[in-house]
Amino acid sequence: MAEKKRIKKSLKVSFLDGIFASIMTGMTTDYITPYALALKASVRQIGILNALPNFFAALMQLKSPDFTELQGSRKKVIVSFVLLHALMAVPIILIPYLFQDNAVTYLIIFVTFFTAFNAFAGPAWASLMSDYIPPKMRGRYFGWRNKMLGIVTIIAAFSAGTILQLFKKDILKGFLVIFIIAFVSRLISWWFLTKMYEPPLRITKEDYFSFWDFIRRFHQSNFLKFVIFVAGLHFSVNVAAPFFSVFMLRDLKFNYLTYTVLVTTVTVAHIFTIDRWGRHADHFGNLKILKFTSLFIASLPLWWIINHNPIYLIFIQILSGFAWSGFNLCAVNFIYDAVKPEKRTRCIAYFNFFSGVATCLGAVLGGYLANILPQIFSYRLLSLFFLSSILRFSVVFFISRKIKEVRIVEKIKSKDLLFSIIGIKPALDFNN
Repeated sequence: MAEKKRIKKSLKVSFLDGIFASIMTGMTTDYITPYALALKASVRQIGILNALPNFFAALMQLKSPDFTELQGSRKKVIVSFVLLHALMAVPIILIPYLFQDNAVTYLIIFVTFFTAFNAFAGPAWASLMSDYIPPKMRGRYFGWRNKMLGIVTIIAAFSAGTILQLFKKDILKGFLVIFIIAFVSRLISWWFLTKMYEPPLRITKEDYFSFWDFIRRFHQSNFLKFVIFVAGLHFSVNVAAPFFSVFMLRDLKFNYLTYTVLVTTVTVAHIFTIDRWGRHADHFGNLKILKFTSLFIASLPLWWIINHNPIYLIFIQILSGFAWSGFNLCAVNFIYDAVKPEKRTRCIAYFNFFSGVATCLGAVLGGYLANILPQIFSYRLLSLFFLSSILRFSVVFFISRKIKEVRIVEKIKSKDLLFSIIGIKPALDFNN
């Protein structure tokens, strides 16, 4: 009974942590690339800015499980590295004032540390949170949690875009304001994390397996095939993903308000669908939704080639939020289902390593190809978007079919799943 009260309290403070972490996310995630452009970054530098942080974050996560076991506490790791994550915002804020020479280079360095420290805490945080929620409730709970925090993220992101628009004549001051807000929010988030309760976790020698042990089991391991599928999709996505901001701000000449509306539309769609994905995943399995949404994700860059009117692009962003909300939620929950608690921190770290390296390689390739691919409708980046879509479809068709669901679930046809998600033909009773 005492432990249940502690867990209940931890879920409350975790949610408060999430609110302030989401403010930070809304103020930074979609604005690092515009910040780099304001500092006169080239397209190739944008590719490196998106690649290098993910690469070092991936490398650090290989050591995250060992460090967590050495400390004997997931909470210690979370609290220490989230604080470092918050503090790394300070040099990012000061770049225009202390590092005018080679500003973009310093931005890449500081964002690398900023990303890596946050990533290092990720496996321990995910492992701890999964201990709080029973398996049959994870889809519903994390769907609800992500929905609420998504609302906070979109408010923060829209506020950031409004601030930048107000400071458009002195844009670096605008970035100063939004990054200071992000820094303070992350410090408050860190304070709430210090209040969380950590259930005991006993790890035996039998639970240990090295990275090479993990790789050698490819032909036997359903989980490793899932990891390769997600990593392959992340590689394909990030051939183009870092350059949508460049395309909107540099090529299409959108102002910061239009840019903000487009990037926040993804989160709006995420908010309206995430809890529905969670409930459907609890009944029909995470794998079904992963395969279903990955087809939409593969098609997304193609829609950007057809038309560039902001009203049209809003609908494409709605489709993006719809697909990614289901995919991201179910990718995490698939790990929780597939891996027992004692191995969860290590498996999450290895999963994140593969995804991080794939993200890095995709961004590097995209940055290299962005200036040499032929133009489509007068834009080179559209060729990059087309290539990204082809790669995404290849991953979906050739790898996803090798993965199996890890728990007993109800069957549903894809068209019935779509109709149920959008509310045309309910497959679940959402009043329960």
